[in-house]
Amino acid sequence: MTLGIVILNWNQAEDTIACVHEAQSWPISDKHIWVVDNCSQPADRRRLTEALAGVELILSQKNLGFAGGNNLALRRALHIHCEWVLLLNNDARAQADAVQQLRRTLERHPSIGIVGPVLVDAAHPTRLLSAGGRDIARHVSSHIVDPLAPGALRRVDYVPGTCVMIRAEVLRTVGLLDEEYFFGGEVADLCARAKLHGWLSAIDGSAVVQHAVDRSAAIRRQLHIYYVMRNRFLYVRKFYPRARLSLSALWTMYGMYAGGWAIARRQFQQARAIALGCIDGWCGRFGGQNARVTRGEIS
Repeated sequence: MTLGIVILNWNQAEDTIACVHEAQSWPISDKHIWVVDNCSQPADRRRLTEALAGVELILSQKNLGFAGGNNLALRRALHIHCEWVLLLNNDARAQADAVQQLRRTLERHPSIGIVGPVLVDAAHPTRLLSAGGRDIARHVSSHIVDPLAPGALRRVDYVPGTCVMIRAEVLRTVGLLDEEYFFGGEVADLCARAKLHGWLSAIDGSAVVQHAVDRSAAIRRQLHIYYVMRNRFLYVRKFYPRARLSLSALWTMYGMYAGGWAIARRQFQQARAIALGCIDGWCGRFGGQNARVTRGEIS
């Protein structure tokens, strides 16, 4: 029973190479690793092809975002009949025992379709980043930061996409990641769709993975803020049609508050990203919008 491992790269070749080398060292014989390059700069892509000669490398000719990029490999994983698939951020560091623990959890608990580890800060390992996620339609801070004891399983609304193991049967039943999200929210969406088909999502307290959040800090200042804001509207559209107007109005008010606070701190790029996220959410403009966000265009 094969474990598929998918690692996405976008202009972070060195992080990706280190992540792949670590995954290759895991004493898991039945594993298959895919690296998807999401249309990185030529020098970054060359570095990948030189350093990862023995890895199946998928070169996308377009930046398809987190969802679309991962889907390129997920289709191949399903084609070769992987039993489970692990999505692993290139700035996450997972030890073999944590990965094996996640797989054991899926083996022992047929009702769990999606499982993840406790995430801690790589720079400060005692700092808990997330032990699962709450409904993103109803929570601003959706990450659960209540400690989870080793050996405990916590049922959650979603598993953070930093490191998530998915039962392949879930993907065959409910479909792949929704590419309309592009970046952020797509795993929460997958967990919500899985729940509709009877599968649970859980965090395993015996599996701990480090996440180097400082690696992606620059992206989070603008692009991540935009997509987190906008994708709340998409999630609400899909899963809360009757409460769509009220929840959309709630997120708009939160956007006005967050945008105003950003302006007060002279963080004008963040304020524009938040405003654009609200506008696009109402207008139904989804998918990749990197160019518009980084230009600061509001229209």
